[in-house]
Amino acid sequence: MKKWLNYLPTLFIITIVISLIAYSSTGNSVRMNYTEFQKLPAGTDFQDSQMTISSTVINVEGTYKNGDKTVNYSVLVPNTDENMAWLQERLTSDGGQITVEDPSTNGMWLSLLGQLIPFLLVGVFFYYMFTKMGGAGGSNKAFEFSKSKARVESNVKTRFKDVAGCEEEKEEVKEIIEYLRSPKKFTDMGAHIPKGVLMVGPPGTGKTLLAKAVAGEANVPFYSISGSDFVEMFVGTGASRVRDMFKTASKSAPCILFIDEIDAVGRQRGAGMGGGNDEREQTLNQLLVEMDGMEDNNGIVVIAATNRPDVLDPALQRSGRFDRKITVNLPDVKGRREILAVHARNKNLAPDVTLENLAKRTPGFSGADLANVLNEGAILAVRNKETAITMNDLDEAIDRVMMGPAKKSKKYTEKDKWLVSYHEAGHAVIGLKVEDADMVQKVTIIPRGEAGGYNLMTPREEKYFHKRSEFIAQITGLLGGRTAEELVFGEISAGAVNDIERLTEIAKNMVRVYGMSSLGPIQYADPQGNVFLGRDYTQGANYSAGVAEEIDKEVRDIVNSCHKECKRILTENRALLDLIAHNLFEHETLTNEEITNLMKYGQLTDPNAPITVEVVETKKEVVEQPPVPKTMDQKDINKALDELTKR
Repeated sequence: MKKWLNYLPTLFIITIVISLIAYSSTGNSVRMNYTEFQKLPAGTDFQDSQMTISSTVINVEGTYKNGDKTVNYSVLVPNTDENMAWLQERLTSDGGQITVEDPSTNGMWLSLLGQLIPFLLVGVFFYYMFTKMGGAGGSNKAFEFSKSKARVESNVKTRFKDVAGCEEEKEEVKEIIEYLRSPKKFTDMGAHIPKGVLMVGPPGTGKTLLAKAVAGEANVPFYSISGSDFVEMFVGTGASRVRDMFKTASKSAPCILFIDEIDAVGRQRGAGMGGGNDEREQTLNQLLVEMDGMEDNNGIVVIAATNRPDVLDPALQRSGRFDRKITVNLPDVKGRREILAVHARNKNLAPDVTLENLAKRTPGFSGADLANVLNEGAILAVRNKETAITMNDLDEAIDRVMMGPAKKSKKYTEKDKWLVSYHEAGHAVIGLKVEDADMVQKVTIIPRGEAGGYNLMTPREEKYFHKRSEFIAQITGLLGGRTAEELVFGEISAGAVNDIERLTEIAKNMVRVYGMSSLGPIQYADPQGNVFLGRDYTQGANYSAGVAEEIDKEVRDIVNSCHKECKRILTENRALLDLIAHNLFEHETLTNEEITNLMKYGQLTDPNAPITVEVVETKKEVVEQPPVPKTMDQKDINKALDELTKR
């Protein structure tokens, strides 16, 4: 019915147009009264006429000649014997014929309906417009607020092969798939499948994708809704939507009910500076009741996802509701390799692209980040009019995802360029000379985002636990840029603000969280804080002012000792610092291989590597260079630096 109402304005306009055309087509017809008909001249030439005789009047329709013009006429004549005789004589005087019709055959009801149709169309049109403006039918829409906004997919195409990098997480949900496929096996054994599964983890790790894969593998309907879809401005809307959602899902059981970002509605009740939100808490209460009131093994499995499990209400995570908690972490190098393989299925990669190397260059990347890297690489390949995605495109894509696009149009002054070159070279030297420091992959002085330069450093190997020496090495590496400025120019700039922020956080955590100081293995700060007041709002309230002073002293001692060590390393390797800085000033970007060659040979290329020279057409000749020492002493580095300066 609603579909046809949408076409009502068009039908109304068409009816009006047809009526106007019909009216214009009868424009030559003359409607006379009885007196006018009597006054027509005696010699009027009447042609064929039709008479419809009723009990009181005679309806006469026909044509007559008025000179060369034919006129259509109609007239009502009183029904008397005299008028009947007069009409027969008058209309047949010039050979005209009279046709008498029975009034019962005219379809009185059809005629009446024809007169009513225009009024009915006008009435329906105004009713349609009234309901659109929220009038008479607007009251019905009030009931739609209580309806669930959950979207359903009956035929989910996602499978486990589309989800990579989380093998352990897949194992945790296999029982749910088996239960949805054949629940009788579990009921016969007396087993109760978890009613709810809570997936937690950083953004972009594939929690939603994994939930869809569960529905796809089990071949059951997949209901999905966001936590923010429950709460509206109307009181009681969220609770009624929860009831309707479970009622609708029960009709399609077995099925998966997925609630994304459940922290929007599942926050701890009664928390915060201003108290709780009554409407949100009512919605949460109804959700708790529905999950607790669900019958065992009724076929509905609730899967929820969040990246803030610390704010959830404890009642939501108790047994009987969200029984199983699955942590979806950032992928390791093996997982990143598998994720890249999934997203590279439809990508045209060049032969020089190896997903293994790409996975090693992207530690800390989530599945969404890796998909974005490949997509950005494909966009860059199209922009450069290439036939395949090269490794250079993917290197640039990694930089764009981490720091933003390069601002090549931004030009440094010569003094600022030297400052940035030495700053980034300082980070690179510490990365080369400190054993536990992160490995330098790429150094550039081309501005990206808000950074004047960019130093890509990755861990030498991925670890789950970090030692104190590794934290010390990280702080020393972060101080490399600022210390290089101090050593070379005798002053410091504001370019190290992000480095200082990061190293301060590491030093504070070493003292207050990890117990890596002389204060002992005591935690002086809640690593989560009060999430409703701000993470740092209430930190420090659980220790005295004297302890706070000791914490500040320990943090300062750690940073000062790292600064002293950083200055010692850069002073001892001043020639290498100058060499890297000069090459950065000249070439603007250096790779890991080029930096290593500068440290070993004093130049960007390896002199021991065979050089391929093209001679005739496609033939190639390999010329072996004379061997040189594998390492260079300080004298050789100074010599190479002098030659570079002369150029």
